Amino acid sequence: MVALVKTVAYLGLEARSVEVQCQVAPGLPRFAIVGLPDKAVSESRERVQSALAAMGLALPPKRITINLSPADLPKDGSHYDLPIALALLAAMGVTDAEQLTDWIAVGELALDGRIVASPGVLLAALHASEAEAGLMCPAAQGAEAKWASGVPVCAARDLVGLLNHLKGTALLPEPERGAIERPAPVADLKQVRGQETAKRALEIAAAGGHNMFPLLT
Repeated sequence: MVALVKTVAYLGLEARSVEVQCQVAPGLPRFAIVGLPDKAVSESRERVQSALAAMGLALPPKRITINLSPADLPKDGSHYDLPIALALLAAMGVTDAEQLTDWIAVGELALDGRIVASPGVLLAALHASEAEAGLMCPAAQGAEAKWASGVPVCAARDLVGLLNHLKGTALLPEPERGAIERPAPVADLKQVRGQETAKRALEIAAAGGHNMFPLLT
């Protein structure tokens, strides 16, 4: 069978839809990822396999193929770990593939099965809101993901907890929206009257990342 899980690819400040397709078929044992993956995505095989082993699961002795569609869109980043693992678990029959159709998944996997933070969760949440889908993400980024209004967020600490949530045996709480911390007040050049030449020199030094020590000597 072929199991499908939705995720995203980040292109600057835009998130594009990506479908993770997993097929487990008879043949010589192998685990291949295709669809223009970069080095981080290709290494996902080792992280996913180790995370499943930490759960007491072994890969079936079959030909496992992961396709990241569309195949002509470059894929980079470690956030593909979670959707790849979910697609593989669905293809193995460990979880119900139908439950995953309404979710977009992002997150990196640790070797012990923990779901750790990865960049771009807010972009993924905004994309999920536009697609009217929920978002599965690391627990550490649940508060960030909730800033996208109207998006159901399933924020899990590890793969076991996420699977138990999908099975209904131990539901995960909905994360709270994170609070914004106001930055501490700092000195402002607007408070300085006159001294236009000195202020201009400081602005140029700050814009170019230059050392201001020569300006003070």
